[in-house]
Amino acid sequence: MNHAAAPQKRALVASPTPPAQAAAATLAEAYDWVAPEEADLIVALGGDGFMLQTLHSILERRKPPIPVFGMNLGTVGFLMNEWRHFDLEGRLARTKPFKVTALTMTATTIDGAVHTLPAINEVSMLRETRQTANLEVTVNDRIVLPELACDGILVATPAGSTAYNLSAQGPILPLGSALLALTPISPFRPRRWRGAILPDKARIVVRVLDPGKRPVSAVADQREVRDVASVEIAVDRSRELILLFDPEHALDDRITMEQFIA
Repeated sequence: MNHAAAPQKRALVASPTPPAQAAAATLAEAYDWVAPEEADLIVALGGDGFMLQTLHSILERRKPPIPVFGMNLGTVGFLMNEWRHFDLEGRLARTKPFKVTALTMTATTIDGAVHTLPAINEVSMLRETRQTANLEVTVNDRIVLPELACDGILVATPAGSTAYNLSAQGPILPLGSALLALTPISPFRPRRWRGAILPDKARIVVRVLDPGKRPVSAVADQREVRDVASVEIAVDRSRELILLFDPEHALDDRITMEQFIA
């Protein structure tokens, strides 16, 4: 006996900006929606920042994650599709999925507290005062930089390599490349070190050499832990997310072409 497939339940979420709220009102009238916790798919309206918030809410709420189809009503919209209110059903039926694997940051503070947070774009460590940070960098239990004097350092995923990492002159990583970017922020010593590209199996530990005198904070995307003594960063393969794109969006091609923008 053939059984008809259950209809797909969709949730609509939007950033609080007026354009996103107006678009949400238009879609709310045209289609049926359920609460995000009941959905098989989420439609997100906003910019890349709101997309990150939506993805983090999925990481915190459910496993396995549900796919997200974003439409750009923000500024950059690198992770979003073009906003169109018509033919949403047809667009969703034609989408191309991209899998994004998150990082896990395990930060230990000076007083011994341990904070474990996911990061979809990057984990960054930043000096808290006007004094330069002094950091020791270890990769897979091998000290690769005994002392890095800098404003900070970050580890970026391919999906996040066009964000803060690119602003810090880090490399752009193609989606599916199974790589991580290790990028210094305003390095002072060694002055000529410009970072490294590592396999995504690497386990990176950054230790603050003088955390009392030169305090450093650690940030997993938008969540900060202050006064850290050390931070461990690794890909967490149990934290996999799915982004949906229009076939013509070609996110992997957009990431490649970012390398040629002057």
